[in-house]
Amino acid sequence: MNIHEYQGKDVLKQYGVAVPDGIVAFNVDEAVKAAEQLPGPLYVVKAQIHAGGRGAGHFTNDPEGKGGVRLCKTLDDVRDAAEAMLGNVLVTKQTGPEGKEVQRLYITDGVDIEKEYYCSIVLDRATSRLTFIASTEGGMDIEEVAEKTPEKIFKVAIDPATGLRSFHANELFFKLGLKKECAKSAKQFFTSLYKAFVETDAETIEINPMIVTDKNEVMALDAKLSFDANALYRQKDIEAMRDETEEDSKELEAHKYDLSYVSLDGNIGCMVNGAGLAMSTMDIIKLCGGEPANFLDVGGGATKEKVTAAFKIILSDPNVEGVLVNIFGGIMKCDIIAEGVVAAAKEVSLNVPLVVRLAGTNVEKGEEILSNSGLPIIAASDLGDAAEKVVAATKEAKAA
Repeated sequence: MNIHEYQGKDVLKQYGVAVPDGIVAFNVDEAVKAAEQLPGPLYVVKAQIHAGGRGAGHFTNDPEGKGGVRLCKTLDDVRDAAEAMLGNVLVTKQTGPEGKEVQRLYITDGVDIEKEYYCSIVLDRATSRLTFIASTEGGMDIEEVAEKTPEKIFKVAIDPATGLRSFHANELFFKLGLKKECAKSAKQFFTSLYKAFVETDAETIEINPMIVTDKNEVMALDAKLSFDANALYRQKDIEAMRDETEEDSKELEAHKYDLSYVSLDGNIGCMVNGAGLAMSTMDIIKLCGGEPANFLDVGGGATKEKVTAAFKIILSDPNVEGVLVNIFGGIMKCDIIAEGVVAAAKEVSLNVPLVVRLAGTNVEKGEEILSNSGLPIIAASDLGDAAEKVVAATKEAKAA
């Protein structure tokens, strides 16, 4: 689960991470009042969306204009920036061309920056350790730095049995080339960041840029935090920060039914039971010349209602031009899947090709339900046959 920058900074402040003063605003007047409460004389108006690259982005109503992060010297400048951003769609490299509507702003105090750095914490699954990733090249896309100057990125892995120790903080300090005047501030920054990561069940904490101010203070100028959704039951304060307007509506609906769903860019909807089988299904669709529109795992214990919901979610995507249902009935019985597919297809008036491959428990019952449904369902004998048929049927329907 992702949260906004202002929420992330509130979380970090609770753990002692230094951040600039800032206030969230939901309308223009609130933005101006927020600036009035800050020391000034420089203010930063920042669009709050769940995407990076805001400063380099553009608004659809002003493609050649300024981005979603603006420096303001007066309260009138703050008002102008707020009016230009709120209610308009911001497009960045991470939003895609459709962009995201800006519904809230973060007004922060300007700070004197001496140097910018990059710092993040992630779980390195190869080593099973929390790992700091840091670079002297702050304020830039870390992917670009990794591609062009990988030698400027380094990692510090933390043994979970010991946690962050002084020598870890010292290694970060020296490798970043920080000056001795900010040693105390830097140690507190790294220690607090690590503690925040562990205690909030974070998946990623990214500070880009991390800065050193003219007063030798190490500070998070920006912050992007994401959290393990499986741990939210013990992070109620974090869960309360969820902004559903920033999330895919289909993924939200899937969450209600405990379905594992991720929207993709293709045109062939997939409904599968089991994550491994779902990944294989998407791979073979691509191998046959198609593009999957989603990842959807209905799990091993799905009910008819759950399957019906899953099918409706797939068909709610306007990009879907064909559907492949691929079920191996172990815990999940094939007849339950078949009943759900038929119920959903009738309810939404199915108008795209549907290919179904069933195998395993109660497969004969499932096939009988599908054949007696009166729906134009294409049966497949195995996964390869199913992928070929759904790709071919989708192309034929599109050409018709």
